[in-house]
Amino acid sequence: MHDTTTHKVLPTADEAPTDMACGCGCAVDQEGGRKAVAVDPAIKARNLKRLRRIEGQVRGLQRMVEEDRYCADILTQISSVHEALRSTGRELMRNHLRHCVAAAVTSGPAAAEEVYDELIELMYRHAR
Repeated sequence: MHDTTTHKVLPTADEAPTDMACGCGCAVDQEGGRKAVAVDPAIKARNLKRLRRIEGQVRGLQRMVEEDRYCADILTQISSVHEALRSTGRELMRNHLRHCVAAAVTSGPAAAEEVYDELIELMYRHAR
């Protein structure tokens, strides 16, 4: 589990940005939510584009159900949505490993152990 009590809080708009990153490469905003601090803008744009496409696919699935389309066709489209989500998840995991995990591992044993536990939890949760 990721302990947010050890994280720096992101500054408000009128405060100067100072050392926002915690040991694992993330930061915590004023409401206590974690924020990524090393997201490549191109990767973010690509992920948003994928998610919008997935959103359209899901709306298409709703229409297919409303129109009583053939079950096998609906199931094929559901498989397509699952794969698109898995692909987006892989991209997000790659970014997490590249930035957050790498920063934790190099910052010391305590942060490394914390991020190892988080990775194990993520793998088990998302391997279903």
